[in-house]
Amino acid sequence: MIVAVAALWAVLLGSANAAVAAPAAGAQRGMRVDSAVIAGLVPVGTRAAPRWAAIGPGAAALGQRCFHVTATIPVRQRPDAVAVNPKTNTIYVANHGSTVSVINGHTNSVVATITVASLPNGVAVNPSTNTAYTTGAIDGDVSVIDGKTNTVTATIPLGTRLGRVAVNPNTNTVYVAEILADAVAVINGRTGSLVATIPVNPGPFGVAVNPSTNTVYVTSGNGMMAVINGRTRTVTATILVTGSAVAVDPKTNTGYVTNGLNPGKVSVINGQTNTVTTTIPVGQLPSGMAVNPSTNTGFVANEQDSTVSVINGQANKVAATVPVSAGSVNAAVNPGTNTAYVTNGLFQGKVSVLTPCPS
Repeated sequence: MIVAVAALWAVLLGSANAAVAAPAAGAQRGMRVDSAVIAGLVPVGTRAAPRWAAIGPGAAALGQRCFHVTATIPVRQRPDAVAVNPKTNTIYVANHGSTVSVINGHTNSVVATITVASLPNGVAVNPSTNTAYTTGAIDGDVSVIDGKTNTVTATIPLGTRLGRVAVNPNTNTVYVAEILADAVAVINGRTGSLVATIPVNPGPFGVAVNPSTNTVYVTSGNGMMAVINGRTRTVTATILVTGSAVAVDPKTNTGYVTNGLNPGKVSVINGQTNTVTTTIPVGQLPSGMAVNPSTNTGFVANEQDSTVSVINGQANKVAATVPVSAGSVNAAVNPGTNTAYVTNGLFQGKVSVLTPCPS
């Protein structure tokens, strides 16, 4: 009982992940299209005003379901949230010692360590602007990181304990869970200013965005998830679902919420109807999740048994279970390389790199 309570408390303090997902559309005729694949997206529009669209049906195979650990990268102590910029193949890891480890995805090596707001609880990336954002759980500040220089260029004070963070790259808008204020802060990514505060359910923590529908999902400690219209900045629905980490597949308009209680499971949500359609059994104490929309594959970090559940999104079943280093707490994925990154924060700080098994 003590172990279960402690584990649940760990989840509420910051062992969940909010993954930023992407839009759905095809390149319009006559528009210039970059060749980079970003978070399962292809850029459409002009280079001056890029927008991101999910890879259309038939553009990628269903995907490899067998994964294995091909590298383990040392970072600082107690790494938690993790995010990927697929355009630069760069990984950002929020360490609880008030730092962010920047990893080169080509070499699997740490190329910079950045001091940020105290006890970073979340990290998200806008690939369009090459900007990363971290949230401070203690001082309530958002640190803005320039991905080119690996320096903090601005600090946005929100004045309350912060949870996860997510970005809509199409609108250059940042969403931050304010745990004590029972609200979501909306930040203009261009100006770095607070433009709105949206009341949500008590104790908000996990945040995810579907840019294709301009919809924001926010989990809360009372077992209710708020669905926010990004255009009107209003709550349009509330879904009864227990969990803290939330991820979105924009290609299928499907949401996923991890339930940290044992036995662990993931709730699958229809983004059109805002209903839970099924639950998927996973490992013990699932605390973070990421989705690869290019392959319709989910990666669930199970903290208590130190594994990653690889979910087949088409079948809504676990296709593989991959052992990783002790205390897997969060996950992110690079759709361009089909590589997942899992933070292991129980003892020594490490990041496990998961790649497809050899064919």
